[in-house]
Amino acid sequence: MTKQKVTAIFDIGKTNKKFFLFDANYQEVYREYSRFDEIEDEDGYPTENLAYLRKWLKKSFDKILNEDKYEIKAINFSTYGASFVHLDKNGKVLTPLYNYTKPIPKKILDEFYDTYGDIKTIATETASPQNGALNSGLQLYWIKKTKPKIFKQIKYALHFPQYLSYLFTGIPLSEFTSIGCHTNLWNFQTNAYHNWVSKEGIDEILPPIVSTKTSINMNYHDKNIKIGVGIHDSSSALIPYVLSKKKPFLLLSTGTWSISLNAFNDEILTEEDLENNCLNYMQIDGKRVKATRFFMGNEYRIQIEELSKFYHKEYGAHRNIKFDKGIYLKLISNPGIYFKFKGITLKRKQINKTDLEHFESFEEAFHQLMIELMDMQVQTIKKAIGNNKLIKLIYIDGGFTDNDVFVKLIAHHFQEYKIRTTKSPLGSALGAAMIISNKKLNANFLKENYKMKKLTPLLFEV
Repeated sequence: MTKQKVTAIFDIGKTNKKFFLFDANYQEVYREYSRFDEIEDEDGYPTENLAYLRKWLKKSFDKILNEDKYEIKAINFSTYGASFVHLDKNGKVLTPLYNYTKPIPKKILDEFYDTYGDIKTIATETASPQNGALNSGLQLYWIKKTKPKIFKQIKYALHFPQYLSYLFTGIPLSEFTSIGCHTNLWNFQTNAYHNWVSKEGIDEILPPIVSTKTSINMNYHDKNIKIGVGIHDSSSALIPYVLSKKKPFLLLSTGTWSISLNAFNDEILTEEDLENNCLNYMQIDGKRVKATRFFMGNEYRIQIEELSKFYHKEYGAHRNIKFDKGIYLKLISNPGIYFKFKGITLKRKQINKTDLEHFESFEEAFHQLMIELMDMQVQTIKKAIGNNKLIKLIYIDGGFTDNDVFVKLIAHHFQEYKIRTTKSPLGSALGAAMIISNKKLNANFLKENYKMKKLTPLLFEV
């Protein structure tokens, strides 16, 4: 029996842990999904169960490796960013994988900014809005200041994707997409690590930087396999679009975070940009990606839970709501803010309490919620596009492509652009597969593989 040649990809999100096999044409031939309960770090804060994840990775991979059906030629890794794994000289993990939502004490942050520059200066130089542990370089600073004995034992601090690669190769490395995802480590103006990194001796525990395209040919369990160095998931999701489309575009990636990605912009971020949650990611070659983000999916979930409870609806009933022209025109004829947002820091008028008594129905309240979220989404998209007049196309992918009200409002607010929704739950996994294969894509790849739909502007006067 001839074995099918495949590329294996581990795609690790905060919630879903996924394992895929792709054939030579990037078609999925196998998938395995899993979820793990979080554990707690030494402070009682939720964190990834790293030991369980390691066991699952090896078990899932070895099972496929020993099957007669597939011949694994390559493996790569896509994971969420802003997370480090700290190893001692023997490769032992020294700390939990600290959650990027874990607060860093104000005293530590104040000391950092007093020493290395004010918040605005650091944010501008590192193209990273300042968000505590989400700027993962500050996790290293925090460990050094609060856990000096542990810090002295750290031989290597590995970004999460590179740690997964290390599990299979034993070779510690760094790469651009992980370094560039709002870490506070990289000075985008000098195109090198920021000076605070060397002054704190942190550069000594960061492994050598290699191209994201780097692969290592290994003999793994008597099989010759090409092993990738891993990639940050947001940067990975952009790859299928960049490789298959030559004309400039903006990608709006929706989910827990709503992230607008512009890979066709080399502007240096201004203080105003950073105050509006603009940042830079890095592409696989180190070039900057102008991006904006806000915690839309998280806020949406919180508000939908309250809406469902107030209107005595089962959670999930909102998924059946379609855009209603009459409701929309009624609401915008007397605009206002009725939702108190709880997890979004973007500038907007704040109210003390959500007012649902104002609405006649669940559907009407839902439309108002989407209008208020859309106000911020429009701002963030425009900020990401910046001064680039060549962008005429916006792709929307991720969970909100199923939200009829959301996509119709995008089409309405961006009538001068071509709007396409794309459907692929495999985006970041596909990007990781493409990076390690180096195979060229044809121009129809998105159309053939991403269930692309064209959106037309709404036909009414506003």
